[in-house]
Amino acid sequence: MLIPKQNRKLIYENLFKEGVLVAKKDFNAPKHQDIDVPNLQVIKACQSLNSKGFVNTQFSWQYYYYSLTNEGIEYLREFLHLPSEIVPATFKKQARPAGRSPREEGGRDGVYRAPQRSDRGEYRRREEGGEGKKEGASGDYRPEFRSSGGIGRGRHQE
Repeated sequence: MLIPKQNRKLIYENLFKEGVLVAKKDFNAPKHQDIDVPNLQVIKACQSLNSKGFVNTQFSWQYYYYSLTNEGIEYLREFLHLPSEIVPATFKKQARPAGRSPREEGGRDGVYRAPQRSDRGEYRRREEGGEGKKEGASGDYRPEFRSSGGIGRGRHQE
């Protein structure tokens, strides 16, 4: 498909800046949700990059998800005339807040600690002490089994 050079440049700039691109599978959409370019041109430009091995394509729930490969980053750097210091947003490390780390907040520092005794172990302690210890049924329980007459097929007839 013939795509105007300025539109192709806008698509590639956005893809390089973010590192990923999402496009709804709507070929008749007048423009893409993030870029001021027809959606069909975005899909076809990324389809071309995919066939060259510069992006990976994932399709789910009527959306195309494109992510740059290392070869794609090099290609777009050359196409857009960018220095090697500039990298996509997906390659940048997130700046963590100066506060405490999640491990410190939870009280865990990677060291195993045995669980504290709580109410869950009460039933075991009762057995250890001997109080309330029961074995079997109470003394007044006397089950009775009758051998006369069964239910269903093969019933003994008298």
